[in-house]
Amino acid sequence: MQGPPPTIRSGAFHLPFWTSPSHLSPPSEDGLCHSATPNSRQIFLSLAISCITLTTTQKADWGDERHGEVLSSTHRRVPPDMLLGGCYGGQVREVQRRETAGECSDQGLDEQDDTGREDWPNDPDRAQCCHARCHEEVLHWECVEWWRECARAKGLARDLGECGERDPKGFSFHPTWDPDDLRIDAVHGHNNVYNATIFPHNVGLGVTRDPVLLKKIGDATALEVRATGIPYAFAPCIAVCRDPRWGRCYESYSEDPRIVQMMTEIIPGLQGDLPANSPKGVPFVAGKNKVAACAKHFVGDGGTTNGINENNTVIDYNGLLSIHMPAYLDAIEKGVATVMVSYSSWNGKKMHANRDLVTGFLKNKLKFKGFVISDWEGIDRITSPPHANYSYSVQAGVGAGIDMVMVPYNFAEFLDDLTYQVKNNVIPMSRIDDAVRRILRVKFVMGLFDNPLADNSLANQVGSPEHRELAREAVRKSLVLLKNGKSMSKPLIPLPKKAQKILIAGSHADNLGYQCGGWTIAWQGLNGNELTVGTTILNAVKSTVHPDTQVVYNENPDANFVKSNNFAYAIVIVGEPSYAETFGDSLNLTISEPGPSTISNVCGGSVKCVVVVISGRPVVIEPYVSKIDALVAAWLPGTEGQGVADLLFGDYGFTGKLARTWFRSVDQLPMNIGDLHYNPLYPFGFGLTTKGTKESNPTYS
Repeated sequence: MQGPPPTIRSGAFHLPFWTSPSHLSPPSEDGLCHSATPNSRQIFLSLAISCITLTTTQKADWGDERHGEVLSSTHRRVPPDMLLGGCYGGQVREVQRRETAGECSDQGLDEQDDTGREDWPNDPDRAQCCHARCHEEVLHWECVEWWRECARAKGLARDLGECGERDPKGFSFHPTWDPDDLRIDAVHGHNNVYNATIFPHNVGLGVTRDPVLLKKIGDATALEVRATGIPYAFAPCIAVCRDPRWGRCYESYSEDPRIVQMMTEIIPGLQGDLPANSPKGVPFVAGKNKVAACAKHFVGDGGTTNGINENNTVIDYNGLLSIHMPAYLDAIEKGVATVMVSYSSWNGKKMHANRDLVTGFLKNKLKFKGFVISDWEGIDRITSPPHANYSYSVQAGVGAGIDMVMVPYNFAEFLDDLTYQVKNNVIPMSRIDDAVRRILRVKFVMGLFDNPLADNSLANQVGSPEHRELAREAVRKSLVLLKNGKSMSKPLIPLPKKAQKILIAGSHADNLGYQCGGWTIAWQGLNGNELTVGTTILNAVKSTVHPDTQVVYNENPDANFVKSNNFAYAIVIVGEPSYAETFGDSLNLTISEPGPSTISNVCGGSVKCVVVVISGRPVVIEPYVSKIDALVAAWLPGTEGQGVADLLFGDYGFTGKLARTWFRSVDQLPMNIGDLHYNPLYPFGFGLTTKGTKESNPTYS
């Protein structure tokens, strides 16, 4: 996604989301009632194309049960679930549907027959049948009529209010309760929320090669997201970054699709374990402590030419399937609820307009039954420049198979274009039916109609000690030791905790914002320590060393300062500033100044030094390696900097192995494991190991 977003990003437009939950078999291919007349069908379908939901998550009032009101094209408020109210509110159960659905089709109920209408609420056969119809078919006039009468007579619906009146022109609806699906970019923990646990970015998690850890992180993230009333997370990113010049490379677990596949275990962490014998492709969310996940960005986003964000991925069909597609198969097998389309193109064809891949491959061949969502203003970017031919973009995007469209600003134009195109058969009604069916299916499995609001009992999960300890473990497992001493016989790490005086230097030593990276509180991340709660590496060092050890912090000392202070050793922490998406695209991949100057001033003289690199990808480091005694790739570790100190001082051992090739020069890029010309500084899979004093099974170099 792209922004600039607010802390909780303003929401998305949905294609209309009132239809039957599609895990229940509809009575016909289009999901409509067999007995519906053309007139009643036209009434319902005209509503289905004119009412799009704008979720105002930026200013969401968590206590307002009508936070997701819907605006029709005539600016009237209408309920998103066709005013069936309590029919979606939990009163109808699967067992009722199974017992009655078969009988319902044989009863020959006529939606135009109002005979005995006043007795409907007391007619158990009709009531049960219409309960089934409401779940099974939705677009059945008699169900709406029955439910309205029943609700008024018996008060079955929750907060149903005025159910609406029929008039000669169709419906005139009134406000009602709307369980909307707020969503957020929780890409390394609940990263937009103050005090939440910020886990390492994916580039570090891929190093762990630990799917069990990823599942635990998914579970913790789901709890923290749900604690704020949000049931849907735009995660995980399962891109395979093939060029570190890409500004989103840190969102990718690895250049190797096998590791990315392994890391999809975060999906059952977020959503819950898929039940045994569950049909392939059907989305699943285990309960109110879980969230719907989103596999993104479909497909090939990590393979663009020169790593340029949103650019063109030039690769043949077999290459696309073997490198960029495998993780989507795993995600779908694990019941992922949604898939987000990539801004990028495949061989010149914009993915947001690629019907062959979105509908033909993802939906039809892979049998994905969740919904497909666009990226932020994704359909605008089908054209170049963006929004140049918006009517075409709407047609191409919706026609490609996108079910939910993120339209942050120009919603009126989107409504008008979509409505016009459906009314004039430019976009077929079957496409709308498909979108509706998929979105409602996910809403049902998310439990939105039963548990739409935040569970206040989960408030203590945000930034809980247990989650922070899990993040600290993830940091320990994600670091890679690239060099340890000028010779193997004289390792520098683990560092002694007790020393007379040590130096901590570097722009990233005491900077929680840089440590967390992009997508932390703000879209591009922040600089400094005021953004959220966490432990900087400097403070972690101070809390780890012996009380008698004097810790001297100087962000960018000169050579004379270093020579004159007789330090036992120095730790230099440098790297990249925070960035996200296109702002992170880089052709040089250099460490930010004054990082190189700090390395030169501190290392290579009389003081032994460890350099810790905080970055979202491999960066140019070869010119400095000869001066450095020990080198650590720490990636973007998040809020729990204590995990870095755990390894530097030997409480735990280094175990991480590179999940990305570390190049010598940017002139070599792109360069990935398996390439014919492969001459890296540190190859894929490289990583030294050390002994840890607190581990039951320590490892050794």
